[in-house]
Amino acid sequence: MPENIWMVAIFAIPMVALIGGITMGILRVQGQQRLAELARRERIAAIERGMDPDKLPPATDLDGFVPYGTGNGRLRRAHGLMIGGLVLVAVGVGLMALLQQVEPGKSHWVLGLMPFLIGLALLLSSRIVWPKGQA
Repeated sequence: MPENIWMVAIFAIPMVALIGGITMGILRVQGQQRLAELARRERIAAIERGMDPDKLPPATDLDGFVPYGTGNGRLRRAHGLMIGGLVLVAVGVGLMALLQQVEPGKSHWVLGLMPFLIGLALLLSSRIVWPKGQA
């Protein structure tokens, strides 16, 4: 009987952590949406009271940044390619190191070249797509 309690405890702890983490994420997103809605309502109320919309500060995200969707589409695409490229380069290097350590005498590490080279290609394409004049 005591071993059954340990089995339940072993699986209950990760389940509680997963459910709690997902719940926290959902509540955070709902809170952010509520704050964004209140900011939009405040902006609309100011416009209805006769304020010039051009004189109002631009709509900002909760972190103080301009919303990503309103920015440059090329910059957004370049960021996506760069992030994907960095992730694939890291996966390729990690896979090469892992496979080299598993069987040192064999050349299975070459399998890690595929994600590594795809990552390099994505990094190169992000550099090509990057808008001119922006660092």
